Amino acid sequence: MSTAGHAFRDNVTMLRRTLLHARRYPSLTLNVLLTPVMLLLLFVYVFGNAMSAGLNGGHADRADYIAYLVPGILLMTVGMISLGTAVSVCTDMTEGVIARFRTMAISRASVLIGHVIGSVIQTMLALVLILGIALAIGFRPDATPVEWIAAAGLMALVSLALTWIAVGIGLVSPNPEGASNLGMPLTMLPLLSSAFVPVNSMPSGFRWFAEYQPFSPCIETLRGLLLGSGIGTKNAVLAVGWCLGLTVLGYLWSKARFNREPKR
Repeated sequence: MSTAGHAFRDNVTMLRRTLLHARRYPSLTLNVLLTPVMLLLLFVYVFGNAMSAGLNGGHADRADYIAYLVPGILLMTVGMISLGTAVSVCTDMTEGVIARFRTMAISRASVLIGHVIGSVIQTMLALVLILGIALAIGFRPDATPVEWIAAAGLMALVSLALTWIAVGIGLVSPNPEGASNLGMPLTMLPLLSSAFVPVNSMPSGFRWFAEYQPFSPCIETLRGLLLGSGIGTKNAVLAVGWCLGLTVLGYLWSKARFNREPKR
């Protein structure tokens, strides 16, 4: 078998390990899913009427706010699942599993790639669940089949980018608790974005940050795709640019950290 063939086989093996681990210990995935579900229900049923007053000059209703809210909740879910990946990678590091893998005749990259692909698969399944809940409480997307495909592609790209960053966080963290704390920006940044309110309703300093940080252009692009309202060239370029940049940064960071031999 060629070198590429061996690497592919190792990647598949590590992916299978990640998925089996997720199936046997589903509590981590369920715990990180609980927060976006609770936020979705909270903002719809408790704050929905009040928050909708800030949309469309005060002429929106709860259904309009559900349509506005769901894309942000979907991408917040991506960030939270990636935080679970950081904890899983750090657990492997601290329990000595990675040290054992280093001594085996396997592709080093496959250890990380298995985590990343497994996380993206879990994320897409989690998004289907969140979307199902959103549809049950009144979310009514107006996307064409092409827009649905583009929306799924965008969510997968965001997941890939954040997961590589999460892998780097897991590799540099001293323990799983530290990985969870260090990865908090992945879950906090959506709160300072256009996920819950339009950025033009924010004070000027916050508005600039919210407009150009990674989540806002991704949320606006996803919102335009799902609601059929147009995505805008600026948002699309920023969203893809942020995703590609974070993917490359996270991959290079994770690879450099993983290839560093542990201190004796």
